[in-house]
Amino acid sequence: MRKLALNDDILLKVEKPARYIGNEVNSVNKDSSKVDIRFAMCFPDVYEIGMSHLGIQILYNMLNQREDVWCERVYSPWIDLDKILREENIPLFALESQDPVKQFDFLGITIQYEMCYTNILQILDLSQIPIHSEDRTWEYPIVIGGGPCTYNPEPLAEFFDLFYIGEGETVYDELLDLYKTCRAEGTSREEFLQRAACIEGIYAPGLYEASYHKDGTLKSFVPRIPGIPTKIKKQVFMDVTNASYPMAPIVPFIKATQDRVVLEIQRGCIRGCRFCQAGMLYRPTRERDVETLKEYARTMLKNTGHEEISLSSLSSSDYSELKELVNFLIEEFQGEGINISLPSLRIDAFSLDVMSKVQDIKKSSLTFAPEAGSQRLRDVINKGLTEESILEGAGQAFEGGWSKVKLYFMLGLPTEADEDMKGIAVLSDKIARKYYEIPKEERHGKCQITASSSFFVPKPFTPFQWASMCSNEEYIRRAYVVKHAFQEQLNKKSLKYNWHDADVTVLEGVFARGDRRVGKVIEEAYRLGCLYDSWTETFSNEKWMEAFCNTKTDIGFYTTRKRDLDELFPWDFIDIGVSRDFLKKEWERAKHGRITPNCRRGCSGCGAAQFGGGVCYEGAN
Repeated sequence: MRKLALNDDILLKVEKPARYIGNEVNSVNKDSSKVDIRFAMCFPDVYEIGMSHLGIQILYNMLNQREDVWCERVYSPWIDLDKILREENIPLFALESQDPVKQFDFLGITIQYEMCYTNILQILDLSQIPIHSEDRTWEYPIVIGGGPCTYNPEPLAEFFDLFYIGEGETVYDELLDLYKTCRAEGTSREEFLQRAACIEGIYAPGLYEASYHKDGTLKSFVPRIPGIPTKIKKQVFMDVTNASYPMAPIVPFIKATQDRVVLEIQRGCIRGCRFCQAGMLYRPTRERDVETLKEYARTMLKNTGHEEISLSSLSSSDYSELKELVNFLIEEFQGEGINISLPSLRIDAFSLDVMSKVQDIKKSSLTFAPEAGSQRLRDVINKGLTEESILEGAGQAFEGGWSKVKLYFMLGLPTEADEDMKGIAVLSDKIARKYYEIPKEERHGKCQITASSSFFVPKPFTPFQWASMCSNEEYIRRAYVVKHAFQEQLNKKSLKYNWHDADVTVLEGVFARGDRRVGKVIEEAYRLGCLYDSWTETFSNEKWMEAFCNTKTDIGFYTTRKRDLDELFPWDFIDIGVSRDFLKKEWERAKHGRITPNCRRGCSGCGAAQFGGGVCYEGAN
């Protein structure tokens, strides 16, 4: 009989007990005495969000295919259970076995978003694992991080033993085999980390040291001992069609944020938007075979009972077999009550035709992401979207029966002026006007245009990694410029405008481009009670400001400061394939408003061709 880590009295006290009991459909249970390695895979946020993450499901499936490994899951306890675990001294546990995480060989933490950093410390703290890597012995798991934020792992360097840079399908087997060998040989933990650091794509932060100039900028970043690589090369799995994929993903007990079957149709993006980190990190673009995807869809729906299937991609419209795949899904599951979700689509005639077949037009809204209010600024960011195409798509949508449109913009982009900001309101009004061009008797309900703006955060490995951010006050000023512009529009009753939290944006900017010295701020903020910082109801900017003050850390150094083109960045030791020279050229092209064509229209020589496949080699044979 499986024993739960929490008794009935505790489970009845917390908001959602199903977050903590495990044993869901398709979860993997093994005999712990018959495996060599126990791996706790962690998403440092609440269960419902973690269960929506495809990457965790892929790695969980891949690792559990090994007979000698049992991979289990762990998520951040919500604040109600967090309090109880501390009061009762109950160590954090994995869902499948309900065993304490501190008993595992590995704790793998996926780092998807900068504002989850205090939750990572929560996971370590509640697991009763020393927060600092240097304090750990073989008594504790190897703590390894992966995911997009590891492309600048430095703010978290002292909390992790290892980071995995890139896609998990490539060297995890090599790392796990090395671990088994080292444990069998009685190797020290330090020697294991040194040998692991020699595996391509594995970064052991404790084996490197940073030095700084008097002005605070990075002077050098080098290995502490001979034989450790000076560069860490991103891992890319080129044959995505044959990559491990979860045919029977775990079905959550409670409604997850995205409660559906997910088909990853391709990796990477051909577009080259200059603000987009994912578009640079995941180059080159690699497509999955359409026949394989059809079989995945049938099998996964059968194995889960889900009633929705979503196509996952950075830019679904660029998948070359999209039309065939979508038509297959519509025909194959017609009459079975299966919804088809199509995120990341360009609004063109084909997309609208498809969406009219799979959506309830009366209830649904269409989403456009112009990102900038003026054509000049869209050219600066290389969006590849003209005002003409935006208005044409909106017009077709309104004629097709839609009356609700969501628009996503960014404020604070490089070179942005007040006219660009006001352009957000002007463009929104022009879209509303397209609706009112339709004869009154042919309209479908009341027109509703909702524009939202986030604030720009420069990310590593993008052409904008050299850009200055705005201050908190300046972001708010820009939001008010836009708000007042909306009030001046002809169709203001049909328009709605809202914006993101500037406080969170500034912190995200510090962590995105931070160095090792930022770690002490994160630790101090956690000590002061910061947790679930991406959640409005739990975020405390006052505590964060206190943490910066207590550690004498200058926010502006990481956000508003002007950066020299040749400054050494904390992430420059990572090789993502895309060259620094290419990013510099794109930064210069941005300042002059020059567009770079997408990868299918012409190769711009970014460097990703070194991986030997994908879009870089399409048609070469």
